Amino acid sequence: MDYKKNYDLWNNFKGLDKKLRKELDSLNEKEIEDAFYTNLSFGTGGLRGVMGVGTNRVNIYTIRKATLGFANYLVKHNLKDGIAISYDNRHDSKLYAKEAAMIFAAKGIPSYVFEALRPTPMLSFAVRYFKASGGIMITASHNPKEYNGYKVYDQTGAQVNPEVANIIIDEINTIENPFDIKTVDNNLISYIDQSFDDIYLKAIENIQINNENKVIKIVYSPLHGTGGPVIPKFLKSKGYDIYPYEPQMIVDPDFSNTKSSNPEESDAYIETIKYAKEIDADIIMITDPDADRLGIAVKHDNQYHLLSGNQTASIELYYLLSQRRKLDKLPINGHVYTTNVTTMLIDAIARSYEIDVITTLTGFKFIGEQAEKYIETNPYLFGCEESYGSLISDVVRDKDAVQAVYMLAEITNHLKLKDMSMIDYLNHIYKKYGAYYEYTKSIMLKGIEGSKKIDQIMAHFRETPPKVFDKHLIGYDDVLLSVRVEDGIKSKLKLPKSNVLRYIYEEHTWMVLRPSGTEPKIKIYYGTKKDTLKEAKEFLALLNEEVLKQIEEI
Repeated sequence: MDYKKNYDLWNNFKGLDKKLRKELDSLNEKEIEDAFYTNLSFGTGGLRGVMGVGTNRVNIYTIRKATLGFANYLVKHNLKDGIAISYDNRHDSKLYAKEAAMIFAAKGIPSYVFEALRPTPMLSFAVRYFKASGGIMITASHNPKEYNGYKVYDQTGAQVNPEVANIIIDEINTIENPFDIKTVDNNLISYIDQSFDDIYLKAIENIQINNENKVIKIVYSPLHGTGGPVIPKFLKSKGYDIYPYEPQMIVDPDFSNTKSSNPEESDAYIETIKYAKEIDADIIMITDPDADRLGIAVKHDNQYHLLSGNQTASIELYYLLSQRRKLDKLPINGHVYTTNVTTMLIDAIARSYEIDVITTLTGFKFIGEQAEKYIETNPYLFGCEESYGSLISDVVRDKDAVQAVYMLAEITNHLKLKDMSMIDYLNHIYKKYGAYYEYTKSIMLKGIEGSKKIDQIMAHFRETPPKVFDKHLIGYDDVLLSVRVEDGIKSKLKLPKSNVLRYIYEEHTWMVLRPSGTEPKIKIYYGTKKDTLKEAKEFLALLNEEVLKQIEEI
């Protein structure tokens, strides 16, 4: 792509937004190249990037262009039953939502726009509730404040799969002039008010298994995002003693009262842990800005312990299956869904209850796609991925932190009535199945040079599998080439093509390498199983050091 040609088009446009014009005029040559050398692309989380001027940034013009491409796709495929639109707390999210609705209106497509910010799972639910042709969520999920993004949903309420995404991208790429896109504000745009909260909450409340006397204290934070208007009132209506951390309940695009907008990071818990100590809370629950991910810290021996997404999902699944079996409410032909970078403890738990496990690529859109495939034959039981996302009821087809909060509140309460903590419960699971442990290393590599380095790393390990001390390589998946190799025998891999490498070693050890679909980094996932958690952690720490040395030599 000729970045200078793109730059000239933007620079010569007299009507350029004043803020973007000021930024454009301040860029040096290297910054101009980075802003215009490519278009934002759809990754695992849709369209996502830093806000600013240029084709490689999120701004009103790239949002309009993406929306027109999506609208043209819908018209060509006769999908005109409307689009549900929601948004988070980020800068210009509400503006982008309205702009998208006006582009759909210009194409004769109705839209259902939330009047105020609401969670991603509510958007997914709204697509299904209104029997719409798709949806848009304006959000950058858990990314820092400089980012915004654009998730696209199909008529099932799941994010579009790669095949559809590529068709939409082709439509987007046919639009040469992002400054000549028609918008109309008319009666095709409908608004969803807060009464819809009750419709959604009514649909998910039946995930409850045990309705017991409430004895726990919960500290909750939405990290300035969409969970604030929904989650505290829901838990309170169910009898829980919930203490929202008020400084982070404020809707704020700058995330002023938290050091991190990502519940995967310990910095996100600094203030809520202080508050939890003051009131002696049993659990801290933190949702990311679009409330599809949940992180928790649990009290054990008077200390607060952060649990990983893998640990939380394992607790949820074990509770769901064990309690439903106990109550004779577990379907014999149900499915559990996981991804190829999620803990193998999910497989172990599910199979101990003779439940089939469907493994997909990273990204909940793949879980949503598979859930739709089996909707008539195999009841949906649970889905999860390691990045702090799970789904209990498939009335939603994306990660749902509202459901996760509700279920984990029940589990915490159930355990306290038995004089157990969440850590006690996790140790019980480890004793039953083995000490599974996982670790993810992210290597940030920004800009053009960073992108080249990521390509070099993937190319190297595609030819030369990582060495894991003296452990035998049992097999590997090259998802990009659709190849699985087990004990030297090749077979076709039945997963959508993606730049992912997965290696399986002896003694329950595995590793996955994949470039992030939403940020300029490569992610390395490790997993193992040992007799104790301490042994597993020590082993993966050494393994990570060894792999990083191999990367330095590339």
